[in-house]
Amino acid sequence: MKKLIYTPLWMLMLVSLLALGSCDSNDGVIFSIQDDINLGQQVAHEVDSTYRAQGKLLERNSTNANTQKAYQSLDRIVNRILTSGEVKYQQEFPWTVKIIRDDETLNAFASPGGQIYVFTGLIKYLNDEDHLAGVLAHEIAHADKRHSVKQLQRDYGIALLLQVALGNNPGTLRQIAAQLSGSLAGLKFSRDAETEADETSVAYLGGTSHYACDGAAGFFIQLEQESQQGTPPEFLSTHPSPDNRIQNIQQEARERGCSTSTAPDSDLQQLKTALGL
Repeated sequence: MKKLIYTPLWMLMLVSLLALGSCDSNDGVIFSIQDDINLGQQVAHEVDSTYRAQGKLLERNSTNANTQKAYQSLDRIVNRILTSGEVKYQQEFPWTVKIIRDDETLNAFASPGGQIYVFTGLIKYLNDEDHLAGVLAHEIAHADKRHSVKQLQRDYGIALLLQVALGNNPGTLRQIAAQLSGSLAGLKFSRDAETEADETSVAYLGGTSHYACDGAAGFFIQLEQESQQGTPPEFLSTHPSPDNRIQNIQQEARERGCSTSTAPDSDLQQLKTALGL
């Protein structure tokens, strides 16, 4: 007589979730969109608290006139990208951008669910608005393509990540927030994810009808030139070498036939002036 083997209900449910997570509609992520949003909000709360305690977070609701002007300029740049018609989760994610006052840190990042952070060091470093838009588009792509949560799933596992999203694991939350912000060993995206974010930035900027669609390439060209001079920016320690990325971005722009004409730098200059950079 054959022995009957029963599969626990929880295991069947997990298998079903894994199968659903592999479908294109879910982007290979078991997390729901709401889970992305919840996780992003938890991370944002932790990041905000950390930099607020250090006196580095520029509050969006500040009554300081210069801070208000800075956010008005930055919001215009970000909103052009978000309304390009190319951002998949434009309506679903509560996209928000915040400025961290750290002139020595050349970085920007986006958490799951569309929480974007920009360090003043990056704003100070760049002189071309297309290049800043390219970096922001790249980071937005990481959130929109759900690269962050995919990598976090691999690093921490589904169960632990769900605990974080529900606010039940403050220790892991602090570690994830530190990774995303680069204050700990940065979140390491795969080369495929970085390439997809680069190529997607071209689609986003091309859809704006305002920015040069290869704007991100200009940023990497500047990084490469400084690296060759023997003073590689810290940004390169947490991001792949720009060698092939420049060519890939420019090739994507040629294939799309999108405009590579430089946009006016008025918002970037106003942003710098408001921040005193």
